Amino acid sequence: MATNQNKEQVPYLTKRRLVSAARKGFRIASEETMHIMGYNVVVMNGWVVKKYADGRVEQLNKIIPINVSIKNLLD
Repeated sequence: MATNQNKEQVPYLTKRRLVSAARKGFRIASEETMHIMGYNVVVMNGWVVKKYADGRVEQLNKIIPINVSIKNLLD
């Protein structure tokens, strides 16, 4: 049977840590892309947009929602 000391030494991945690491990674990648290219392509308010370093936002394409049940996707 494992002791408390053994449990503390084993690294584990919780949902909270995973979400935190993903957010940090996306933030860093976004900053680097903005620095290198001068813009990022993101989804905002139902649109695919280009966000420029100077604050401008250019709408590229409206997202058309589709209604597909999860059951149909898995078949």
